[in-house]
Amino acid sequence: MSVSMADRAVAAGFTAGWKLVPLLPHKLTGRGFDLAADRVWRGRGPSVRRLEANLQRVTGLEGEQLRELSRRGMRSYFRYFHEVFRLPKMRSDEIVRRTHVTGGHHIFDTLDSGRGVVLALPHIGNWDQAGAWLIGSGHRFTTVAERLKPESLYRRYTAFREGLGMEVLPLTGGDGHTIGTLASRARRGGVVCLPAERDLTKNGIEVQFFGHTTKVPAGPALLAVQTGAALLPALPYFHGDDWGLIIDPEIPVPEEGTRQEKVALVAQRLVEVFEKGIADHPEDWHMLQRLWTDQ
Repeated sequence: MSVSMADRAVAAGFTAGWKLVPLLPHKLTGRGFDLAADRVWRGRGPSVRRLEANLQRVTGLEGEQLRELSRRGMRSYFRYFHEVFRLPKMRSDEIVRRTHVTGGHHIFDTLDSGRGVVLALPHIGNWDQAGAWLIGSGHRFTTVAERLKPESLYRRYTAFREGLGMEVLPLTGGDGHTIGTLASRARRGGVVCLPAERDLTKNGIEVQFFGHTTKVPAGPALLAVQTGAALLPALPYFHGDDWGLIIDPEIPVPEEGTRQEKVALVAQRLVEVFEKGIADHPEDWHMLQRLWTDQ
């Protein structure tokens, strides 16, 4: 019962956030989220300790330097939710104007050629804002969503993303055709956006990530191999009060090898691009969960 009550409380908090935060001054609510982040950070709960362990592996920092980085990391994480509550009320042209993009032509040139695009990104910066930028730039896309608990929170989060213009498919618990639908969108010259550095299924691909073994979702690499769509790494990050977004060149699919071998090699090359982006902006990497197999 206590878990169920906790889930309901979280869902109610999100509902209130979407209703109330846009009505209040931005500086006031932003300060409130910073204070909440600092309080959670000082509490040193399991999520904070896991974040520090992950950041230590990425940066090699220890002691007070690591603690300061994790504090900024928690503030970045809470900033993500602050912005999520405000995004539905933000003007599309403002989102586009305040997004500082490097490499956007990799998306637009590929789509203009008639090929589909698979954008793969780690949990860094504000990925929902990056999606809003793409939609504001004239390109809707299809994505998947983790099945959050309770179901009401999953439905509310899905409605939030659909309200921004995304097509959202369930990662699990749907009609069983999610990967087929994604492949269809890619083959038809559309855009698919997928989180790609944490496997939430039992079908992940083993890779070396910052020198240690982990598993990543097979979907992005598999779609590139099967459909011929261009796999483009995307790296959102916070750029002052605005947002930055780096779109890297296409990860090529090898001409030789079995499908399994091709998928494994593409997945490894993808996370190597992620490594650089995360190392450049570690405070914006929101990985508060166990990631590596030896943790």
